[in-house]
Amino acid sequence: MVGVGIEVEVEVVVGVEVEVVVGVEVVVEVVVEVVVEVVVGLTYNQRRLKMTKTIEVSDETYERIKTQLSEGEKVDISSYDELVGYCFFIRTVTYHLVGKVVKRIGNFLELKDASWIADSGRFMNAIKEGKLSEVEPVGQAFVNLESVTDMFPWKHPLPKEQK
Repeated sequence: MVGVGIEVEVEVVVGVEVEVVVGVEVVVEVVVEVVVEVVVGLTYNQRRLKMTKTIEVSDETYERIKTQLSEGEKVDISSYDELVGYCFFIRTVTYHLVGKVVKRIGNFLELKDASWIADSGRFMNAIKEGKLSEVEPVGQAFVNLESVTDMFPWKHPLPKEQK
């Protein structure tokens, strides 16, 4: 009687590569690499399979991915019109707002999903972590650029609840 020993080892490696093109699309590429080794007696075979899959994601998921991945992103603005599409924490001479710029009308910026920030709390925590102490969501707002003292890119979800 002759005995044959068979040893099978399977290794699966999964990697996810996410590419975000702001304002255009999100491409999530999932790479699955399967390594199958079969050892029969003195014969050794190895085979690698690489599969690529493109996954479509919802707008909500896209926004969450974009927010998480763009934390280190720099906003390069050279004119007021280039503010459109970005969210900002805006400080004026008398009050603070956060919101998404949807349009510039002369010296005014129109914001959507805007909130009046009665108390930002510790300012660094507000800008870096999105933690605000007192918030009043107002929806649509207009801010006069001549009253703006400074503004900071807002990389966090806009507040939806009064706090």
